[in-house]
Amino acid sequence: MGWLAVVLNDTSGSGDSATKAKQLGEIFTAAGRESRIVLARGGDELRMAMKRAVEDGCDSLVAGGGDGTINTAASLLVGRDIPLGVIPLGTLNHFAKDLEIPLGLEEAAQVVLGGALCRVDVGDVNGRVFLNNSSLGVYPAIVRLRERYQASGLGKWVAALWASLTVLRRNPFMAVRITVDEQVTVRRTPFVFVGNNEYRMAGLQAGSRDSLVGRHLAVYVLNAERRTGLLRLGWQILLKGVDEVKELDLLTVDSATIETRRPWLQSALDGEVVPLQAP
Repeated sequence: MGWLAVVLNDTSGSGDSATKAKQLGEIFTAAGRESRIVLARGGDELRMAMKRAVEDGCDSLVAGGGDGTINTAASLLVGRDIPLGVIPLGTLNHFAKDLEIPLGLEEAAQVVLGGALCRVDVGDVNGRVFLNNSSLGVYPAIVRLRERYQASGLGKWVAALWASLTVLRRNPFMAVRITVDEQVTVRRTPFVFVGNNEYRMAGLQAGSRDSLVGRHLAVYVLNAERRTGLLRLGWQILLKGVDEVKELDLLTVDSATIETRRPWLQSALDGEVVPLQAP
């Protein structure tokens, strides 16, 4: 049996990664598994640590962090016969929750040690992998502003709320052309949200998925042309669901082409904002 490469994002969640690294080392040692644990401070440092572990021949790559961290690991492992282990250390941990991976450190480590494997779908946009979703429009703008407000000292949730209100006060609409199997849909919309499989859009479980193996993309497009209707529509979607709100279109597809008038767009991939060339 080979060794576990464990890479923890030192900037994820509530911090204190050094303590968590020590705990994980003790858990894996007690189970008789060799582990090599690295702390990395996000971005290029995180990717390089993971890439080095793969090149050194790790038996499994275990990623500790939020959805962006898990995305980085997945993008390196697509097409390789190396399992991905998940230690959820982020704020939301959507991917871990959808796979019913425990959020507790020791419990998640026991899932890794258990060794049960499952395959999941990934999405691809312009050569970039996403496990949860990719989006255009207001959400990437909100994420960017939230990060700026957090850097100025605001708490994460306060920063997110203030960023949302700031973006919605502006003109948050864009014209998009979506082509699926030669069928063209044109909309003026504040966002296009592409899920790796369909999302629940109503009730307390909104934002989660029943399956990550449906082998399709779910493209959500909001048909709102005035700012005054955005909050009302969002509330209706949460209460009634996608099917009951006529202003929200859902396209279930294998692939789609999305065009706008802009040559470059900010896109959110699993919560991380990256510039992508259109289409």
